[in-house]
Amino acid sequence: MLELRPCCEHCAVALHPASLDARICSFECTFCASCAEGLLGNVCPNCGGGFVPRPVRPSHDWKGGNHLGGYPARTVPKLRPVDLDAHARLVQALNGLPPEQR
Repeated sequence: MLELRPCCEHCAVALHPASLDARICSFECTFCASCAEGLLGNVCPNCGGGFVPRPVRPSHDWKGGNHLGGYPARTVPKLRPVDLDAHARLVQALNGLPPEQR
């Protein structure tokens, strides 16, 4: 199940479970839209993949116990501030490849 991390891994801005500002890569690295789309240019600094909006887990138990109350968001932050020089080298190495071709 998707781990809903509580904040941006780079800037530590809060990303509550229903946040529409959260972005994730396929490894669930979590960043705010400002970092993911602006600062990082849609390149995950941890894996090189792209970002998509993080889904919102239902807050109400509509079916089968699959909701935020049964599967709460993570509360411990996972902070990994980006080394921007290393990230620039990664972006350069990717040479404009779109996420689906990385």
